[in-house]
Amino acid sequence: MSSDNFENNGNSRARSDKRTIARKSPQLIGGKLQPQAVELEEAVLGSIMIEKNALTSVIEFLRPEIFYKDAHQKIFKAVMDLYSESSPVDILTVTNQLRKTGDLEMVGGAFFITELTNRVASAANIEFHARIVAQKYLQRQLIQISTETVNMAYEDTTDIFELLDKAESGLFKITEGNLRRNAENMSDLVKKAVLEIEKLKDKTDGLTGVPSGFTALDRVTSGWQKSDLVIVAARPAMGKTAFILSAVRNAAVGFNFPVAVFSLEMSSVQLVNRLIAGEAEIEAEKLKKGNLAPHEWQQLHSKVGKLSEAPIYIDDTPALNVFELRAKVRRMKQQYGIEMIVIDYLQLMHGSGDAKGNREQEISGISRALKGIAKELSVPVIALSQLSRAVETRGGDKKPMLSDLRESGSIEQDADMVMFLYRPEYYGFTQDESGRSTAGVAEVIIAKHRNGSLENVPLKFVGKYIKYQDLEPDNFDFSGFDPSNLNAAAGLAPSAGFDDERPQNFIIRPSKMNEFDEGGDDFAPF
Repeated sequence: MSSDNFENNGNSRARSDKRTIARKSPQLIGGKLQPQAVELEEAVLGSIMIEKNALTSVIEFLRPEIFYKDAHQKIFKAVMDLYSESSPVDILTVTNQLRKTGDLEMVGGAFFITELTNRVASAANIEFHARIVAQKYLQRQLIQISTETVNMAYEDTTDIFELLDKAESGLFKITEGNLRRNAENMSDLVKKAVLEIEKLKDKTDGLTGVPSGFTALDRVTSGWQKSDLVIVAARPAMGKTAFILSAVRNAAVGFNFPVAVFSLEMSSVQLVNRLIAGEAEIEAEKLKKGNLAPHEWQQLHSKVGKLSEAPIYIDDTPALNVFELRAKVRRMKQQYGIEMIVIDYLQLMHGSGDAKGNREQEISGISRALKGIAKELSVPVIALSQLSRAVETRGGDKKPMLSDLRESGSIEQDADMVMFLYRPEYYGFTQDESGRSTAGVAEVIIAKHRNGSLENVPLKFVGKYIKYQDLEPDNFDFSGFDPSNLNAAAGLAPSAGFDDERPQNFIIRPSKMNEFDEGGDDFAPF
């Protein structure tokens, strides 16, 4: 063989070997080296093993998979195992832990562990180094998701909407798992709190959150509060959807707060039909059949004008999971500036695709995710929930309790407020303890209120219009009451002649939902 032929064959084999290495090496994607900082990874691991408190400054955002080299991942996993057992972390303990798991030789032996500690003099810069390592991991994750998205986009068999959902879910998963807020010091927090208090001094209606439109309820809650998870629970046929739609209507139409409604049970058109029935005060049965009298058609068209302009956004995607919900509400927050989220109802949701275990664990994950969304977007999240059959089998007045929450005790733990809807007439109770009629009367039982009092708030349920509204004064006995005493009417102060047995949590005023002047102006709320 000539020297030229030998040289050509040698070059050919070299090129072939390079191609083989490129195919097998995990470092290359599309012919490019993945983002990495191996030297800083070694510095971080060495710092952890030479200084006792170094780990505490980086453990919040470091995980084994963040490290690029497999050996470094195994070493940090050994460090985490020692930390979880409250054992000291140093060269000897880490070496011994790797020996127990059978990974010592795989990472390079005890000599390699010792070499890591020789690469740094102190742990002074460990946090800065660790954040760079974490950033490189985020870059690799983004490259991986983007590469998969590009490859799938070229496939003709790919469903484009499924691809969009998968790409978006992947990006949000990276954000959720890696971006965390830092702790704030008291100086900054006190300034924020004082500014919030100063803003509230000019408010005369007592509302600090999104109003429900129910006067007595808003007096107790001051409105639906930001970052709160509110659970509204009841047995079937109590009117959960009617209650929350009435509150949505009041917030959006009466006060112009943008609201997002996720309906997993009913279609968006069915929800709108309910809203129309309550707004126009036309029986829902008539709307279902379209059997309206001429004056009702006129009433329908004259009353739905404000409803059609209301900032209410309804999504009726069935079997929604928490990742999809998080993605949707983030977009709606940016696009519409939503200030309240409603979910009807919680038990119809699904957890993440990776969720394992029984249904109770899945519901626990969902409730935690909803609380996380409320905090992240700084909006109230109101989730409707079913109650167990224990209510029906129990004797007495059958009022629900916290233990009746269906499928998960974590709902009670995660919620900032839990309220039950209870209608005595549904169970055949025609009179209350004072002998007053319970026809059309509903109670909102606030069973948990993390930032306020626990009270029972009476409301009126109008079945034919499928809505809730403030309880009218004629539901009570007002003999001896002085109408000019507005403080006593509002329950703000005692007054001579006011019946002490009457509730103190109502205001005498027409319902702002259903009292309108013929001239077209609504009754002014508050």
